[in-house]
Formats: sequence, C-alpha cells, structure tokens
Amino acid sequence: MKIAVTSQNRKTITGHAGKCRKFWIYDIEDKKIVNKTLLELALEQSFHESHAAGPHPLDGTSVLISGGAGQGLIRRLNTMGIQGLVTQETDPDAAVAAYLDGTLKLGQSECHDGHGGHGEHHHAHH
Repeated sequence: MKIAVTSQNRKTITGHAGKCRKFWIYDIEDKKIVNKTLLELALEQSFHESHAAGPHPLDGTSVLISGGAGQGLIRRLNTMGIQGLVTQETDPDAAVAAYLDGTLKLGQSECHDGHGGHGEHHHAHH
C-alpha cells in the first residue's frame, strides 16, 4: 500500500493539494512504514494543471493526505482509486502513523476550488 502526503516544503503537510508538486510517498506493509521517498512533480503534472484522463505519477497510491483539497479534487482522486483525506495534522510522519492506527483527525474538504472561507459562508436561515 502507498500513502501520499502533500508537503510542498518537504517538512510539513501543506494545503492546496491540487497545486502541490511535492509529495512524501510512504510504502506500507503490515501497517508499518517500510520506506519513505519524495516525489516531485513537474508543474504540468500537478492536479491543477493536468488532465483527469491520462496517467498520473500518483497512480497506484491508496490514500492521499493533505491539509486542504476541494471537492473536485476529492472526486478526481476517487476516480483514480485514491482516498483523499484532509487533516489539520501538520507532521507528515505523525499523520501517516495516525492513519495507520485509525486515529487521524480529519478536517473538511473545501466546498469549491480550494480557496476555503473567503466570505462565502452558507447558512440556512429559518
């Protein structure tokens, strides 16, 4: 099993998964991390710039953990067979360990194109 974590600065989990070009890739065997490598994408390979139809460097990944992802990206990941997760955890190793033991705290994916909260609050008024 492979788990990808967005990490543009190679230290912390970053948001805007669609624009991210650096991912820590964790190889998992028996719920343990056996390898960790950095995958760096070219600009045109980022989810924001690439087409949903063709092959992608993250094909074969089971889970993608990010600090932020829009609904469109979550749907695209699902069609690729990847479970997209949004978390407030900032440490990639801690997030993967928490995912593996079932304690990863999940956040909300954004409602629109990944720019959550810009005054676009939707409330039901009765």
